Amino acid sequence: MLYERWLEIARQRPRVVALHDLADGRVWTFKRLRDAAEASSPPANGTVCPRGLGSQFVLEVLRAWRWNAITIPLEPGQARPSPAWDAARLAQLKARFPDCAHLKTTSATTGEPRLIAFTGEQLAADVDQIVWTMGLRPDWPNLGLISLAHSYGFSNLVLPLLLKGIPLILGNSALPEAVSEAGTAADSFTLPAVPALWRAWHEARAIPASVRLAISAGAPLSAPLEQEVFAANGLKIHNFYGCSECGGIAYDATESPRSDDACVGTPMQGVELNCDEEGCLEVRSRAAGQGYWPAPTATLGRGRFRTCDLAELNNGLVYLRGRTSDLMNVAGRKVAPEAIERALLAHADVHECVVLGLPDPVGTRTETIAACVVPRRKVPVEELRQFLLGQLPAWQVPRHWQMLEALPVNGRGKLPRAQLRGLFARAQLDPQAEGSGTGCGTHG
Repeated sequence: MLYERWLEIARQRPRVVALHDLADGRVWTFKRLRDAAEASSPPANGTVCPRGLGSQFVLEVLRAWRWNAITIPLEPGQARPSPAWDAARLAQLKARFPDCAHLKTTSATTGEPRLIAFTGEQLAADVDQIVWTMGLRPDWPNLGLISLAHSYGFSNLVLPLLLKGIPLILGNSALPEAVSEAGTAADSFTLPAVPALWRAWHEARAIPASVRLAISAGAPLSAPLEQEVFAANGLKIHNFYGCSECGGIAYDATESPRSDDACVGTPMQGVELNCDEEGCLEVRSRAAGQGYWPAPTATLGRGRFRTCDLAELNNGLVYLRGRTSDLMNVAGRKVAPEAIERALLAHADVHECVVLGLPDPVGTRTETIAACVVPRRKVPVEELRQFLLGQLPAWQVPRHWQMLEALPVNGRGKLPRAQLRGLFARAQLDPQAEGSGTGCGTHG
């Protein structure tokens, strides 16, 4: 099904440049890509694992489609999942998901990574919804600087190229100077990225003037950053919210910057949303995956995915209010980190922050609240604590503090909370500071 759709695209646009790999200078027309796919050899075990950020990744995807193999995109250095190389397990996978064409790997932000099975129709539905909602255009090539293996990059870069005929320019680096140079490869293009990259490019003044459509996903995009980029470049960054399990969920299509971090836009075309009795967002979409492998769960399947995101639907807009997995239990009372983060970001000297719960050292089920802060200038912890006491109940004010030069992010633009918790473990906090609630913190 996917390969037939690709052949139709290639037939319609044979001489048009489809793929330009800036790393090696190679340029591929749609006809040249089609000829390479037709000449490819069948995989030995019915699976293909494309890697990297180059034209070979796209060729491997076409090879999988050509021979009806299962595509399993992998990050550089990522281990090959056992179903790809164990014949018995692969047979079990096909018995459960006979129409499986694609396996995604979850980002593992809430546990061990799992594989998610998709049919060709589900992948096609995802790219249809993305192109319809975002207005991706063939005359605005995508500039690829994010992982092609991750769900975001695959759906926003690879699938629009192969199923919609939207050309792809693959950059050789996401460093600011390389992005500025890549911006000269086309007069107009679409640039999907993650918040950490947008911030780095903005601070280096490296955002190309040729960007016509700017998209941010993979992690929450802060409203202040969106506003700063708009003021400096006249460029609106459109926040995109989705999950590996179901593709795109919501998109901010407005042309002015948001004022509320929690707002992630309106539902994608073809996506229906509601909140269950616990406040978790439920997604119904033709792009939702078949299920997890190897262990199924009731949260995914039959066109439905129940997220771990606490949400509010108001006047057609989607507001995220935290994650069930991140809720902190403080002496029997629960609070979402986002509520404290919003209050902390209201302080003029707080540039970025993350709030998280630390396990009680004596082994009870309760937690203490900790904050990692990136300040605009040196600011005493006591000043921040007093500021929060004026906005929040005392029990919600963090007891541990770490002042950082920058927040760490992983390759997918997400905050590794386990790494942040490790900062506090290494700090060997003074018990007296914990008792007073002032905490401690140094830059580093």
